[in-house]
Amino acid sequence: MTHAAMTDTDFAAASAGAMPVEILTPPHPVLRKKARLVTPEDMPAIRKVLPGMFAAMYKAPGIGLAAPQVGLSQRFVLVDLGENDARAPMIMINPEIVHEADEMAVREEGCLSLPNQYADVVRPEAIRVRWTSITGEKMEREADGLLATCIQHEIDHLEGILFVDHLSTLRRNMILRRLAKDLKRN
Repeated sequence: MTHAAMTDTDFAAASAGAMPVEILTPPHPVLRKKARLVTPEDMPAIRKVLPGMFAAMYKAPGIGLAAPQVGLSQRFVLVDLGENDARAPMIMINPEIVHEADEMAVREEGCLSLPNQYADVVRPEAIRVRWTSITGEKMEREADGLLATCIQHEIDHLEGILFVDHLSTLRRNMILRRLAKDLKRN
């Protein structure tokens, strides 16, 4: 099967034999940069890196990973809330939120780029998101609950925003200092 014919599920399955890519942590500059739109010319390189990205996300373990987190300043993300035999991978290229619900929800968030750091973040409870699939199809869907939170979190990465940016300055600085201390120890 050619890379061009592979689906989200195929790329996730290919992660089993792939070498996980490195996940960046602050203060890496790519994490704070607005990512550029993916073009058709980018697709071969993206298809090449996807198994390693899924491998890194699953190994962590995590439920989402954005390209900037692995040093690629391009607008694509992976999301998979399923576990092992219930995998439901989504590769979202150039995703955009086209509608947000008025109702807000508080959910504890963490981030693979900020290992072992967690905080409650307020976001819209439900969204409508539009993106291009890995096979080139235009996609759109409603998402609520954890899926909505995860998609919003990953799209934030494409804007150079970390979940701690939704917190008070005091809380954000506490988490970033604790992270720096943890990373120095390891």
